[in-house]
Amino acid sequence: MKSKVYFTAIKDNADVTAVSDKLRTLLQSSKVLDFIGKDQKVAAKIHFGEEGSTGFVDPRYARIICGAITARGATAFLADANTLYKGRRTNARDHIALAHDHGFTPQATCVEIAVPDDTVKENTADVVINKKFVATAKIARLFADADALVAITHFKGHMITGFGGALKNLGMGCATREGKLMQHNDVTPVFYEDKCIGCGECEKICPVGAVRVTDGKCALSKETCIGCGSCVGVCPAMALFVDLTAGDACQFKMVEYAYAALRGKERRSGFINFAVRINQECDCWGGENPRIAPDIGILASRDPVSIDKASMDLVNRACGKDIFREVHPEQNGMKQLEYAQELGLGSLEYELIEV
Repeated sequence: MKSKVYFTAIKDNADVTAVSDKLRTLLQSSKVLDFIGKDQKVAAKIHFGEEGSTGFVDPRYARIICGAITARGATAFLADANTLYKGRRTNARDHIALAHDHGFTPQATCVEIAVPDDTVKENTADVVINKKFVATAKIARLFADADALVAITHFKGHMITGFGGALKNLGMGCATREGKLMQHNDVTPVFYEDKCIGCGECEKICPVGAVRVTDGKCALSKETCIGCGSCVGVCPAMALFVDLTAGDACQFKMVEYAYAALRGKERRSGFINFAVRINQECDCWGGENPRIAPDIGILASRDPVSIDKASMDLVNRACGKDIFREVHPEQNGMKQLEYAQELGLGSLEYELIEV
């Protein structure tokens, strides 16, 4: 049976009022939040945006979604987990401060902003799934303990997974730093010595001392590297780059982590994708991040596989080609979708309903 995916089109650079009206209509018509019951605690999983990035979902739209949740008598909170790489999203205090800087405050959104300190064991949960790549997933406990889960996702490209949608928002986004390491440990950067200018930026940012500059050239210890990609992001000469041949394993682990995040909430979860400001790279990319497609619209579904497939199809249709394969030719995002379907997370077959 085809899953239902509801869609409302958004014109390029539409104003906030117009988008807000369309979002309210979408939530009402799709009934995507109707599974939420009175007195439930609902985790609204969102990316608060990396410093220097503008690709994240506007907090004014997050407020509308959370308002629709609380209108059902539930308690909503906006949440994310800390990152593996260095930056303001590495620890809970700085991460929350950055969220506030980007407009995600309790006053603006009318809900709590939560980022757990996963160095505290009580804030982490071990979710046993016994899948091909992951036996026990390390999930931020606030997601595991929530009664229901709503993924608010900015749809975009990604250098390792091809594209980033609801599955990535849940799989990578709900994982603790230890869980993120488990997913990324196959993506040690490749070093191109002939391009290295010996600036030392990689050495400064590496969180584990895996990179050292000796005799004017960078030296990378693959044994020490945790695959966080911090050095890739700061290298001005592109002498360090992610080993893109490891992308398949990362996608499969990510999907298994999404499975873990949804464990026990299969009937108590909803998904909203914003296919606007579609960038080449993930929202974790703090530097220049070019747009690769026009604004498409907002999608809503109870099926994470269908909503990601529909989002990808709509973007590619608007571009007249598979834009995600064009900008990331080494990656095939269909692999995450096919594996997610194999795990029973949803269906590749969908009915698109425009509202």
